[in-house]
Amino acid sequence: MTTLSFLNICLVLLFSTESSSVDSNMLHFQQNKVNQASLQLLEKMGGQFPVQCLNENSNFISLQNVLSSREFQKENAMVAIQEILQQIFNIFSKSHIQTAWDRSSIVAFQSGLHQQIELLKTWFDGEKKMETTYPQNEDFTRLKVKKYFRVIDNFLKEKQYSLCAWETIREEMRRCFLFIDQLTKRLKN
Repeated sequence: MTTLSFLNICLVLLFSTESSSVDSNMLHFQQNKVNQASLQLLEKMGGQFPVQCLNENSNFISLQNVLSSREFQKENAMVAIQEILQQIFNIFSKSHIQTAWDRSSIVAFQSGLHQQIELLKTWFDGEKKMETTYPQNEDFTRLKVKKYFRVIDNFLKEKQYSLCAWETIREEMRRCFLFIDQLTKRLKN
């Protein structure tokens, strides 16, 4: 219950200012809060990592290794964050999602992701009007993130959406949110 209340507070913060006037410091603050709420919901939805899943072999290359230093620049960091959140949303919107997990946490997680994606899209569209951007860099960044998540999606399919596959993905999503936190710090500059 406290996690849902925390998420509600975060969502109120997200929309307490007009999204078109959100500066990068406020966006950093909001994104940080959403990351923390998302990590808490990931923990709550499945609880402890099952012992029987410890031998699950995923061999995912870390998202940080997939993206180059170019994606750490402010403009590309925003594109990367947007795309990572969208791909996480897509993964957790599958009809095969683990039914043993806490359903209310899954719904709150999906809702928070969707609202943050929309906020980032609005903010980023406003920023693009004020700055010169290079769409080919944005497209390349999005493509790399999509490729990374395609591997995750294929892993789930290969493992037939088993409990251990979903638990492994849940752990990987935690790492993604920690990486988003690193990218978010770039937005302050």
